[in-house]
Amino acid sequence: MFNDYQPNRFGPGRSAVISRHGAVATSQPLAAQAGLQILRDGGNSIDAAVATAAMLNVVEPMSTGIGGDAFMLVYQPKDEKILGLNASGRAPYAAELTFFADQELAYIPNYHSMYAVTVPGAVDGWATLLERCGTMTMADVLQPAISHAENGFPVSPQISLSWQASTPLLSHCLDTLQTYLIGGRAPKPGEVFKNINLAQTLRLIGEGGRDAFYHGQIAEKIVKFSSENGGLFTMQDFIDHTSDWVEPISVDYRGYDVCEIPPNGQGIAALMALNITSEFDISAMGHNSTQSLHCLIESMKLSFADLYEYITDPTFENVPVDGLLSTEYAKIQSGRINSNQAMPNPNAGNPRMGDDTIYLSVVDKDRNVVSFINSLFHGFGSGLVAGDTGILLQNRGAGFSLDPSHANCIASHKRTMHTIIPGMIARDGVPLVTFGVMGGQMQPQGHLQLVSNLIDFNMDVQSALDAPRFRVMDDGSLSLERGISDSVSNQLRDKGHQIMPPNTFFGGGQAILVHPEYKTLIAGSDPRRDGCAIGY
Repeated sequence: MFNDYQPNRFGPGRSAVISRHGAVATSQPLAAQAGLQILRDGGNSIDAAVATAAMLNVVEPMSTGIGGDAFMLVYQPKDEKILGLNASGRAPYAAELTFFADQELAYIPNYHSMYAVTVPGAVDGWATLLERCGTMTMADVLQPAISHAENGFPVSPQISLSWQASTPLLSHCLDTLQTYLIGGRAPKPGEVFKNINLAQTLRLIGEGGRDAFYHGQIAEKIVKFSSENGGLFTMQDFIDHTSDWVEPISVDYRGYDVCEIPPNGQGIAALMALNITSEFDISAMGHNSTQSLHCLIESMKLSFADLYEYITDPTFENVPVDGLLSTEYAKIQSGRINSNQAMPNPNAGNPRMGDDTIYLSVVDKDRNVVSFINSLFHGFGSGLVAGDTGILLQNRGAGFSLDPSHANCIASHKRTMHTIIPGMIARDGVPLVTFGVMGGQMQPQGHLQLVSNLIDFNMDVQSALDAPRFRVMDDGSLSLERGISDSVSNQLRDKGHQIMPPNTFFGGGQAILVHPEYKTLIAGSDPRRDGCAIGY
């Protein structure tokens, strides 16, 4: 892997960006530039990651923001280990199942409902990360975002299209309409957009740190908005919020350690799928061949079945992580795959029981490595902005079940199963690739395909991102991206796969390789988004 690979494997297009001192890859060019400027000004990759995430809050507001959650994988040579940070928020203390039963709800509404809003974890995550691993202050790293929110930025094409599609969602709440629409419409490509309210909120966080958000007027405004709109928040929900340093989980995939954040995140689904896939000689089958795709797809379906059955907040339920990731279980699961017949909707297995999103990668000159993901869940989250804060509130709570027998059933101060997942590939404890693929349930599927492209098919990072993808849909049907041949599609249909038109999002990924021989940085950015990889 990583030697003698052929760039631009899928024809003329983007080439990987190669640099020596630092690199940033993310989904919007202005955000990538903000991160790179922090590196050039002497900050490390952690400082740059927070600056990039804050800038994305401004320039890609449908995907991320301080009203959402974050997860990070971090490596610093001085620690000689990969660390994980879970910066996801929890349900309000008052969010007891009996409350929702009294409302006679079958599920938690996705949009325009404070029931779907959980405590935003991102700001505490940024502050926790900077305090332990950064070199700059919160005020320093938020300055580029504040400037662009206050003075305006030109809206990029894909972001404008997403914004326009969300106009009905943004028109429902007056505070949202006044903050994120211009005379009732979304900004057009190239149009300059300002967010004065968000600039002021970011300035308060720069001056007061996490306490300004969770103990001060920002939390007070969110709680007030919640009370006025039927929500359950109190100040105690914000005062008691904390992020958690966690031990990453990993599997050995053909001699490389693939690392993810442990549950409540869905990164375990990618690892389960890789474990199952490792039982097959995918490389010999050929890239995006009928048989290799069939194995990858069936591995993903089995992993999703287990994800939805077992994964939740491990402080509330016994999540069988060791059993789900054991090689013995992978062998059992791989044995369920019939090479000639697709599974419709497989049931969860029986493991051994034990005791709309942005992604960015940053590597600096000292080889501090960050894999960082920040999200509002669905595009523009709940569609609710809390007063004049400029903060879009996430709808992550819609992921909870209201079935009292389900592992992910809502409960007081509980974290829901989470879709956002940062990834790393390491060897001997040292990261070789920092990567991620945003896009809800596409994320573990993107991780599976990206890792296979890199390891099984020796692709460079840009080609691994360019490669056409499959997506297993929520109902078990299959969507194949354009670029996968009609003959392969027909052969998969003959195996029983229900093929749907490719009218879905196949994820937007970023990746940076630290070349093990040349020590250079090779960065790639997904052509499906507006972003770029840059370095110096």
